Amino acid sequence: MKVTHIPFQKTGFFSKMMHDYLEKSDNLKPFYNNFPDIQGFYNQIEEKSSSFSLQTRITLFNALKVQYQNSTISEKTAANLALLQQKNTFTISTGHQLNLFTGPLYFLYKIISTINLCEELSVKFPDKNFVPIYWMATEDHDFDEINYFNFKGKKVAWNRNDGGAVGRFSTAGLEDVFEVFSAHLGNSKNANFLKNLFSEAYLQHDNLAAATRFIANELFGKDGLVIVDGDDKELKKLLIPFIKDDLVNETSFTEVSKTISDLENDYKIQVNPRNINLFYLDENSRERIVFENDLYKINNTNLQFSKEEILKEVENYPEKFSPNVLLRPLYQEVILPNLCYIGGGGEIAYWLQLKGFFNKVEVPFPILLLRNSVQIVSSKQSKKMEKLSISNEEIFLNQHKLISKKVLENSEIEIQFQEKMLFLQKQFEDLKSVAKNTDVSFLNAVNAQERKQLKGLENLEKRLLKAEKKRQQDLVERIIKLQNDVLPNQSLEERQRNFSEYYLEYGEAFMETLKEYLNPLQYQFTILEF
Repeated sequence: MKVTHIPFQKTGFFSKMMHDYLEKSDNLKPFYNNFPDIQGFYNQIEEKSSSFSLQTRITLFNALKVQYQNSTISEKTAANLALLQQKNTFTISTGHQLNLFTGPLYFLYKIISTINLCEELSVKFPDKNFVPIYWMATEDHDFDEINYFNFKGKKVAWNRNDGGAVGRFSTAGLEDVFEVFSAHLGNSKNANFLKNLFSEAYLQHDNLAAATRFIANELFGKDGLVIVDGDDKELKKLLIPFIKDDLVNETSFTEVSKTISDLENDYKIQVNPRNINLFYLDENSRERIVFENDLYKINNTNLQFSKEEILKEVENYPEKFSPNVLLRPLYQEVILPNLCYIGGGGEIAYWLQLKGFFNKVEVPFPILLLRNSVQIVSSKQSKKMEKLSISNEEIFLNQHKLISKKVLENSEIEIQFQEKMLFLQKQFEDLKSVAKNTDVSFLNAVNAQERKQLKGLENLEKRLLKAEKKRQQDLVERIIKLQNDVLPNQSLEERQRNFSEYYLEYGEAFMETLKEYLNPLQYQFTILEF
């Protein structure tokens, strides 16, 4: 096993905001609380300790006990559940959609980052307990984003019509998906594990939330992972004051809008707030709540409430109110003794929009940690990279730039015209010094001729490079094939491939390797050669 680390910035797949965050840029310091280092965790523990009540811990424990009542759990998970009742226990959390069969590879990286961080903090703070949390996004309703996964370049999809929160979706119809997937796997030991995992999850559980809980528990139960389903009446009771505040005062809209005005000059805004950032959740629907003509209306329905009626509805049926992407982070932090949220670049970006809102409602803003990212490279691919003189950093270059770079390096003739252009510019500088002593029209003519000559050289350089690429066609094709294998669809493979491809080949050793080599506080991109 060979492990290499490169800066996230060198991959070209992370935003300016993430670069600045990792570099602790002054531009972003107003938008987060504590940075993810040991001192930051020390500060966060102090802050969360003074704000999280024993009663909330008891409510959380009792709700989770009910959620787990039909699950077989490991001793470590059972112990972690019990620890949540103690005031010296804190959580590290991540969240993810209920993608079919975990969806893209980074589902694993998120959870392993969370588990490994808990273990590292347990060493640094031996008098504290740290519990890894996976928050299932059971109330999402974007089914098209989660109804498939990719396996060896093929899309394995679950097609059905449904509405409402995805966690409540029936698993009926997944027998057909299982048959299609099974046909691709073969009959090896690892293939049979994957078949059993899929069939037990989706064919023996009634809804998508239960199926996803089963898979996450099977993969990470031994590490003590605790899985939380926010679609829970008892947990939402803790959110009632904040639901009412959003309905009546529109605090999230006001505060997040202020933050956006401060951020948007330098960064792309990830999520824009609505006046009310809540949905109304029914058995088969999840619709936005809008305020019009002094009435609270449920979008796409005939339901409407006066102010008094909707506040009474919140008191009696808090489970019917579902936070959107901007309120869900608050929900998590209200019900969990949480220190840190681990997410991808897009997630961290929208969390950074929320600190002012958290301050306003007086809830501690968590540490934000960019999850581990991993590129798997086979030994065969590594040898090809070596033969083509492609480094670990170069493999992430834009394909056109990578090809041009390698063709230039491999060429026996001079293709780049930088020296010729500098020489030409020097000649024109001499000419312009003469032109300055004549009239303006002559100087303008000299400048125009300079631009024309330089443009001509640029075009010749491009034509020569194009001709050289054609001459080195074999090299170009090998580079394209290799990079497409490593980066499917010119994207990080962790966003494209499913874990089953690697589990089929390497089995449990794949999971063990990830667990061993992912270091969440290293802040670097990981390349693993298998």
